[in-house]
Amino acid sequence: MRALIVVDLQNDFIPGGFLAVKNGDEVLPLINELVHYPFDLVIATKDWHPHDHGSFAENHGKKVGEHINLAGIDQILWPTHCVQGTYGSEFAPGWDTTVIDKVFYKGTDPLIDSYSTFYDNGHRKSTGLEYYLREKGVRNLYFVGIATDYCVKFSVLDALQLGFICYVIVDACRGVDLNPDDTHRALAVMQAAGATLLSFKDVPEMMKDEKLHEL
Repeated sequence: MRALIVVDLQNDFIPGGFLAVKNGDEVLPLINELVHYPFDLVIATKDWHPHDHGSFAENHGKKVGEHINLAGIDQILWPTHCVQGTYGSEFAPGWDTTVIDKVFYKGTDPLIDSYSTFYDNGHRKSTGLEYYLREKGVRNLYFVGIATDYCVKFSVLDALQLGFICYVIVDACRGVDLNPDDTHRALAVMQAAGATLLSFKDVPEMMKDEKLHEL
């Protein structure tokens, strides 16, 4: 069983959003094709922050990019984004969200951030994604979305630790790149941890090989 995990493809992360990722909208046509590939499940995640979230710079009277201690963890401060129920938290237009089997929400606790689709940043609470995947018998995960160097990276690293087989479709992801080459470093870290890096055009062949190995 395999699942496509679409990470945080929300309005605030594409051009025009409050935490816009450069060229983030370029992944939309690719993902719109991928969601119709023969995956057993299509799962999407959303950053779903309360307005008083501790990762928002304005809630501390500080500048975006500054660091604070939040719940005992070093926290970079971000612009206010993906606030629950706002336009910015909605899925970005341009891909077929009707095929999503389940949506998982993260970053809901104002006292701790949550980059990973599996846990908060302190691994104190689970989003429930792991249990859902195991219940459905899913073993192979294909990751796409935003941002390569934060939410995609930490999701993949957690998934690998949990024993899932992970693929990252590189050109269907985009990074924040607060520092030069953050995206490249993130990809290298994921690969070193055991993830397979793919391009969009290689996905059909990989899925075919997977099926052969299952026989």
